[in-house]
Amino acid sequence: MLVTIHHRLHESLPFIILALCTTISLHGKESFAQSSVLTSRFKGSQVVPTSQSSQETGMGGTNTGGAHAAVLDEEKRAITAGGFVKNGPAFFLDIAKKAGLTSWTHTMGTPEKKFIIETNGSGVGLIDYDNDGWLDIYLVNGSTYDAMSGKKTPPHAALFHNNHDGTFTDVAEKAHVTNDRWGIGAAVADYDNDGWPDIFVSNFGKNRLYHNNHDGTFTDVAEKAGVTLGNWSTGATWGDYDGDGRLDLFVPGYVHYDITNEPGADSKGVSTNFCQFRGERVMCGPRGLKGEPDHLFHNNGDGTFTDVSEKAGVSDKNGYYGLASAFVDVNNDGKPDLLVANDSTPNYLYLNKGNGTFEDASYASGYALNENGRETASMGIAFGDYKNNGLLDLYNTTFSDDYNPLYRNDGDANFTDVSYQLGIAEPTIPFLGWGTAFLDFDNDGWKDLIIANGHVYPEVDHTTWGTTWAQRPLLFRNVAGKKFDLEPAVEDTALATLYVGRGLAIGDLFNDGKLDVVINALDGHPGLLRNVSTDNHHWIELKLVGGPKSPRDATGSTVYLRAGGKTQRGDVISGGSFASTHDPRVHFGLGEASTIESIEVHWPSGAKEKFTVTKVDQILTLTEGKGGRI
Repeated sequence: MLVTIHHRLHESLPFIILALCTTISLHGKESFAQSSVLTSRFKGSQVVPTSQSSQETGMGGTNTGGAHAAVLDEEKRAITAGGFVKNGPAFFLDIAKKAGLTSWTHTMGTPEKKFIIETNGSGVGLIDYDNDGWLDIYLVNGSTYDAMSGKKTPPHAALFHNNHDGTFTDVAEKAHVTNDRWGIGAAVADYDNDGWPDIFVSNFGKNRLYHNNHDGTFTDVAEKAGVTLGNWSTGATWGDYDGDGRLDLFVPGYVHYDITNEPGADSKGVSTNFCQFRGERVMCGPRGLKGEPDHLFHNNGDGTFTDVSEKAGVSDKNGYYGLASAFVDVNNDGKPDLLVANDSTPNYLYLNKGNGTFEDASYASGYALNENGRETASMGIAFGDYKNNGLLDLYNTTFSDDYNPLYRNDGDANFTDVSYQLGIAEPTIPFLGWGTAFLDFDNDGWKDLIIANGHVYPEVDHTTWGTTWAQRPLLFRNVAGKKFDLEPAVEDTALATLYVGRGLAIGDLFNDGKLDVVINALDGHPGLLRNVSTDNHHWIELKLVGGPKSPRDATGSTVYLRAGGKTQRGDVISGGSFASTHDPRVHFGLGEASTIESIEVHWPSGAKEKFTVTKVDQILTLTEGKGGRI
């Protein structure tokens, strides 16, 4: 506890008191209900005491942070579904209905969510599947028990074609990508270097690998490719880990699950401690359940893959509960390293040794645990250079009653949890975060943060815990790399809209130079958060095309752009967030700068190439080996 207080002295005194009182209550020495109501950082809100029975964690469920007092707004609503303000900037508007996306509904299990398989939801992949220069949207769907047993038609995934006029048309059936399995995630990349993006869909059950046929249709080649697996796969990532110019596939596993013998509170071999949250009976897991291994598939270049997990040292022998992953270069040596966000267990950070194997640097790097030396229930991963110092920083979403940690990259794969220092920790505690991304929503040249939120226990709506089933997204503005400010949830905007958020992907869906957001909501319609920020800042977007020694879609590339006196970094990454894939184009906000001083691309092949770009506010293609003036 002394370490915790030391790290948080810069925070407000009320929160320190809250932390102390909550900790004392958890140890049974004093009821927090006896302490006074404290003022929260949330504008117009209060921290209120919870009952003693609610403070009893039961040692189970997913929570890793202990119980916190409820934060309510002026109307006594939980801050996760309240705290709205009447006036303010409208940064995002949800136009999903107008765009045609609400014709599709996500479905997973039953509304009661008695079992963990029903709660995790699904991801979203942004993909220009027909190469027309406009991003399309692939939304993974879940399934139901009746569909799995053949009694009913399974829920379909959606592939929304971008009509270039602000609307989208679902062409999933025509494109043969409905999946019709218990779907979890989408990892988009051109794995066979034919110039057309493909889709890996992770499932509970056999996975799918949809190969793009170049005619608006796909063929599932997962069986031939050898990547079906068969139990519970989650948020996959593509990356060329061995530098042979072909994208390899990493697939994390979550829980080894038997749908015919589901783990309930009365199940044999399942401890009731792992079926409780704050003393209330909830669905069981993941703690107390067997973890599913992770898998690394090497691309053989002939349409097949070889499982090299053991040889490479990334098979997850600890049996942790993987939810998200990303191939990213965290130490700037030109080789993609591997991140895995694990639920209720330490995270993995594997450093690429350049010989086909990885070094487990999870603890040494500082990424395994948060600043208190405690594992978190990590759901999603965001990656971006928030300080504009050329180093890739990491952000993880976590369970409610815990804060989302931001890990600052200090160089040489050393990370420091700076969440409280930057003022970004406390507001996230009541929320249960999933998909997340760094994005420069106002094009000022500094990467901001957005988070999709939603609970896994429907029971929370009937408690006084200060959290809710459906929750609003959070948007943090980056203030010159020194702190993050939580943007207000203005009524009638997307930030004041409630979702049971899961997957999240960002991209310029309307080719207007502003980054939009798609949220896949559990058992609901998706959200399409159109960026309506009124800023007039300049921008540029770069589509990269790799040469013969790099992946064709340039996954694994890093771009350094200098403009307006600062250098920004952008990376081409497939995967991350929660079970989702962002726009592959690298987006830079330029602020007031109307000229670009330099662009340098570090290609996966190891080549470093400079481009001279004379015009801003455009989408531009950069091809490896064709550097110079564009």
